[in-house]
Amino acid sequence: MQLTLFAPIISIAGLIFAALLALRVLKEDVGTPKMKEISEAIQEGAMAFLNREYKTIAIFVIVVAAVIFATINAETALAFIIGALLSALAGNIGMRVATRSNARTANACKKSLNDGLRVAFSSGAVMGLSVVGLGLLGVSVLYYVFGDPGILFGFGFGASSIALFARVGGGIYTKAADVGADLVGKVEVGIPEDDPRNPAVIADNVGDNVGDVAGMGADLFESYVDSIIAAMAIGIVAYTGGMGIRAAELPLALAATGIFASIVGTFFVGAGKRANLHAALNKGIFASAILMAIMAYFVIRILIGDVGVFYATLAGLIAGILIGLITEYYTSSANAPTRAIAQSAQTGAATNIISGLAVGMQSTVVPIVVVCAAILLAHHFAGLYGIAIAAVGMLSTLGITLAADTYGPVADNAAGIAEMAHMGKEIRERAEALDAVGNTTAAIGKGFAIGSAALTALALFATYCIATNLQSIDIMNPKVIVGLLIGGLLPFLFSSITMRAVGRAAFQIVNEVRRQFDEIPGLMEGKAKPDYARCVDISTSAALKEMVVPGILAVIVPIAMGLTLGAEALGGLLTGAIVTGFLLAIMMANAGGAWDNAKKYIEAGNLGGKGSQTHKAAVVGDTVGDPFKDTSGPSLNILIKLMSIVALVFAPLFI
Repeated sequence: MQLTLFAPIISIAGLIFAALLALRVLKEDVGTPKMKEISEAIQEGAMAFLNREYKTIAIFVIVVAAVIFATINAETALAFIIGALLSALAGNIGMRVATRSNARTANACKKSLNDGLRVAFSSGAVMGLSVVGLGLLGVSVLYYVFGDPGILFGFGFGASSIALFARVGGGIYTKAADVGADLVGKVEVGIPEDDPRNPAVIADNVGDNVGDVAGMGADLFESYVDSIIAAMAIGIVAYTGGMGIRAAELPLALAATGIFASIVGTFFVGAGKRANLHAALNKGIFASAILMAIMAYFVIRILIGDVGVFYATLAGLIAGILIGLITEYYTSSANAPTRAIAQSAQTGAATNIISGLAVGMQSTVVPIVVVCAAILLAHHFAGLYGIAIAAVGMLSTLGITLAADTYGPVADNAAGIAEMAHMGKEIRERAEALDAVGNTTAAIGKGFAIGSAALTALALFATYCIATNLQSIDIMNPKVIVGLLIGGLLPFLFSSITMRAVGRAAFQIVNEVRRQFDEIPGLMEGKAKPDYARCVDISTSAALKEMVVPGILAVIVPIAMGLTLGAEALGGLLTGAIVTGFLLAIMMANAGGAWDNAKKYIEAGNLGGKGSQTHKAAVVGDTVGDPFKDTSGPSLNILIKLMSIVALVFAPLFI
């Protein structure tokens, strides 16, 4: 087989496998008419939001494509549009399957916990393989058409644009609904989570999909394609002659190898008789990683014969797994940090919040050390090309890593449907067991996304320096210092904007839920049906309105810096944003995940259980953590990548 056909063929194979998994999931029984009704309401709300969001984003895409066409060239503008379309398509596919899998997962739990796991994970695998399949297909086809990695920067920019809007918009939607549902339902009224009497419960379940399926998918689609593109661009420069071409094609071959390893890994996922769900998912992830490491050695030896590049790949692959394990330690209710947060809730919400913030700050230490070690090792063995290849290595098994992450919101929805459809205690407990693991896999997925963003942003930054002929950046230059400070400021400003957006939207939801409990006779007694659609509409409108400013900010600031203060100052801005953005993202994501699982630890019957004062304090902590882990934190890794790719696309204007 010709090397030029390897990547597109494997990516198409991955998409075909995803389609077969989707068909298998959709053949599962959806359950009772009540389960079907709830699932369809979630599906309708999720797709309505996604369609309205894409209409808003389409305006941005058209305007930016026109600017690129006028200032850069037509090829880059075309690549930008294709990148945006494929990213949106991946999110659309993933969410369609996820919203059809929730009731099927709950119904499968009637048979066994393992059956529920199989349906939920298969749904997640559809998302994971759609992301890597479409991403690699788009990059490889455009490269073979144009033969210039520089054109691919436009593709990455398109993917980054969709990612930011999807992550910010989806994050605002999901957390506004979640905070509103929890504060009124659990704290004020005292009803269980996912109780059908809560007017915000459908909006909350919709939010799980728009935030953690479409949003996370777009986020990692961006990281995946950006890491490949950066490595290709550096490879052309790092090696000479024909070897440069091979170095540019190596990231495509490694990504294709990773898709194959991910497909194989899906067959290792299964809980068996002992039903250890963590171990069941980890088996698939570890199997894929080991297979990828073995195959990568031979691929690298055949293509460029440089074993140092293999060690760089391995450094990234191992760093990704380590970051996932570190995140699991800090956010799982089985471990000391999260249990300490739960215990602190015994003295009130204030101490619970203090403890959660402290855990989040502490959790930045080891991931930073791991990423620093990966950078140093990769650079030692293969220079700047090694750092870019390390990012490719970290994301090579994204197909199965994202599957384990997307499994989470499907399991969460399944637990909600089991509650709302009154499926009984045993089924509810099985679905909740899937959901509890899903919380941890979601936290691990966020940690992995942030770690990969740091390596990808660094690779993009190195590519920017090459494109603008920057051999070094002088931090004694006042313009560079200004760039560093503004770059360091941006993640804080960005977080402030998104946190306030969640607060404003949640304020509307809280008041609406209160109004319905006050004004609808018989709602509390379960004799009347709440107006779910009103809460869905409030969350949708607020999210679409609030996502615009952060999106525009991320694009305009780097362009303005480059045009006014020059390429070196823009390099300072990117450096400052990477440093503070990476740290802040880890802190917020891990603190939020730990608060969430501390609450669930109490709800499992510990420290007073549901309804106790300890539980109410933990719910307050969780509501603070919600926008931390699902809106602001995850959005920051997109911010640092988007600014880097914007700098790359418009680099010719700054020279």
